Amino acid sequence: MFVPLITFGGLFILCAIALVFVNRGNPLPALQTSDSHIVIVTTDEGERIIPTRAKNVGELLERLDITMNQGDVVEPAKDSEIFTDNYRVNVYKAKPVTIIDGDTPRHVLSAATTPRSISRQAELTVYPEDEFTARAPTNFVSSGSLGQIVTIKRSVPVKMNLYGQHVDTRTQAKTVGALLKEKNIVLGEGETVQPAVEAPIEHNTLVFVNSKGIRVETTSEPIAYSTETIEDASLSFGTSAVRQQGVPGTRVVTYRINTETGARTKFQEIILSEPVPHIVARGKTINIPSDKQGVMAAAGIRASDYAYVNHIVSKESGWNAAAYNRSSGATGLCQALPGSKMASAGSDWQTNPVTQLKWCQGYAVGRYGSWGAAYDFWNRNHWW
Repeated sequence: MFVPLITFGGLFILCAIALVFVNRGNPLPALQTSDSHIVIVTTDEGERIIPTRAKNVGELLERLDITMNQGDVVEPAKDSEIFTDNYRVNVYKAKPVTIIDGDTPRHVLSAATTPRSISRQAELTVYPEDEFTARAPTNFVSSGSLGQIVTIKRSVPVKMNLYGQHVDTRTQAKTVGALLKEKNIVLGEGETVQPAVEAPIEHNTLVFVNSKGIRVETTSEPIAYSTETIEDASLSFGTSAVRQQGVPGTRVVTYRINTETGARTKFQEIILSEPVPHIVARGKTINIPSDKQGVMAAAGIRASDYAYVNHIVSKESGWNAAAYNRSSGATGLCQALPGSKMASAGSDWQTNPVTQLKWCQGYAVGRYGSWGAAYDFWNRNHWW
């Protein structure tokens, strides 16, 4: 009975000595890998810190029995992957909002953050030319509203005929002259507009812009919307949430045509509808577990790069130094291909996460110039 125990103890000691020798006298850093992550969930009831094996935010909500009712908002979106520890999820429960659209107030529940998004969430059809204001009620008795009041100033539909091409647009202009100015239409020599510039704009007013003596050609083109990014500390670094959906605008470009040569000369560009900006909240909170920080520090990675490294490694391997992709052969924390490349950083590359990260550091800086640039590339392409 004692012989097997003695044999087992001897083998254990020999293995420990061999491990220390391979790692040149330094014990391997503790790096815990698991398919479970620590998640920070914030709701109206407060903040909860819980471990979960949920793959994405939607699955997490189901496991926590959090029901999303009409008007509620979760950030990041339900299909967002939970890929790292201290992952932040925010649940915003809908609150009363009064939408004044014309003469009849409409009472809805919404957790959207912009007046336009609130109106879209309430399933109202809105247009780029519509104008929105939001305010808190000053008198509950007179307003009949407990929450925010959103007022929509509707644009008016107008039917235009530009040099023979029919286009539909909308406007806040009160007269034909104001409409021409709003759409950047400048009448050239011999060009006329009907009705007259002082005529009022009403629902579906017909406006004709004509040009005599020349042949013209018009084309409609989309105008790309811009993206506005907001840094938000309530979201984890590497995650994002759409606060307002962008809408492309439309322009009409008019060309003069030389009837002899066929050459086209651009002489008019009319903005039928301005694009609506796309608003995105980008997470900025960095809260990386100490064991992962220790490995990065041991690999010589700067603290200012920890967030970039954590994001890439979490996505590539889940911080599993033994990760192996059977289809490609990629190996290790950063999924080096082939894994033997990492031997340039140390002979213990197969087992030592510090050695692997040292190689990753050289790869990131050598190929992309910095970890920040590598992070940007990864987010665009989902590989690196």
